[in-house]
Amino acid sequence: MRRHTEHTLISSAPAGVLYDLAADVSRWPAIFAPTVYAHHFERDERSERFQLWAEVGGEVKTWVSRRELDPDRQRIRFDQEKSAAPIASMGGEWIFRPLPGGGTEIVLLHDFTAVGDDPGTVDWINAALDRNSPVELAALARVAELGHPVEDVVFSFSDTVTSDGSAADVYDFVYRSDLWAQRLPHVGRVTLTEDVPGIQYMEMDTVTQDGSAHTTRSIRVCVPGERIVYKQLVPPELLLGHSGRWEFTDTPDGVVVTAEHTVAIDPAAVPAVVGAKATLADAKEYIRAALGRNSRSTLSHARAFTR
Repeated sequence: MRRHTEHTLISSAPAGVLYDLAADVSRWPAIFAPTVYAHHFERDERSERFQLWAEVGGEVKTWVSRRELDPDRQRIRFDQEKSAAPIASMGGEWIFRPLPGGGTEIVLLHDFTAVGDDPGTVDWINAALDRNSPVELAALARVAELGHPVEDVVFSFSDTVTSDGSAADVYDFVYRSDLWAQRLPHVGRVTLTEDVPGIQYMEMDTVTQDGSAHTTRSIRVCVPGERIVYKQLVPPELLLGHSGRWEFTDTPDGVVVTAEHTVAIDPAAVPAVVGAKATLADAKEYIRAALGRNSRSTLSHARAFTR
C-alpha cells in the first residue's frame, strides 16, 4: 500500500528564492542537516539524476533519484529509482506557493511503500519523514530569509594539486585519517569508526594558527580510489553548514587531487568571529583562507608521503 505524507512551512522569503535553493541539490549538504552528499549522473535545466547519501533514522542511507524541475510553476517532482531498505519505493514533490500578503507556503509531499508492507516498517518510515522533513523545511527557510543574496551566503571553492604517484596512494593517505595526528601538523587527535564499509564517522581536533584547538565531527563517504566526501555534523560558529569533497584522478602527469568545500555562512556570527566591522565579503575571504589552508596542508603532506 502506498502511503502519503505532507509537511508545510510558511516562510517570509520569496517563492523563487526558495525554489532555487531546493532545485540546486549540490548545495544541500551545506543547508540540510540530514544530507551528506549528492553525486550527479545527469543534469539539465528541467531534469536530473543523482545519487544521494543522507542520515535516515540514525543511519547513512543512499539511493538514486530522478527529479523533474518546473521553474515556471515552482514545483519539483522526485522519485527514487531504487530505494534503500526498509523503504520499497519513495517519491514526492516540493511545491512553493506565493502568498497574497507576501511570503511563501512551502509544501513537501512524500509517497512511499514499505518492504513487506510491515506496520512496524511503515511507522519507522513515517517517523523518519516526520523528523527530517521539518528540519529540511526550516533549514531552507533559514537560508532564504537571511536577507542576503544566496550566492553570498552559500558558495563553493576548491584547491587542486598534481602529484607523483597514483590516485590509489593519495586516496589511502586521506582515507587513513586515523593516522593524521602523526602525519599532519594541524591535526592533534582523530577518532575514526567505520562499522559499514565506506561510511566513516570521524572526530578530529585541529590546531589553529594561534595554537587553540577546534573539535569537528564529520560523516565521510568513501569511494575507493576515486573520492572521499564529508559532512560536518557540528560546523564552526561562523557556518550554518559545511561539506567537502576530495577527488583523486590519475593522469599522464601524475595524480590530480582536488579538495572542494561548500559552506553556508551565518551572517549573524560574522562580527564576533571575523571582526565588528567585517562584511560578508570579509567572511568569505576568512573562510576561504582557513579551510583552504588546512586542505592545502593535507595535500602537501600527502604529496610528500606518496613520493
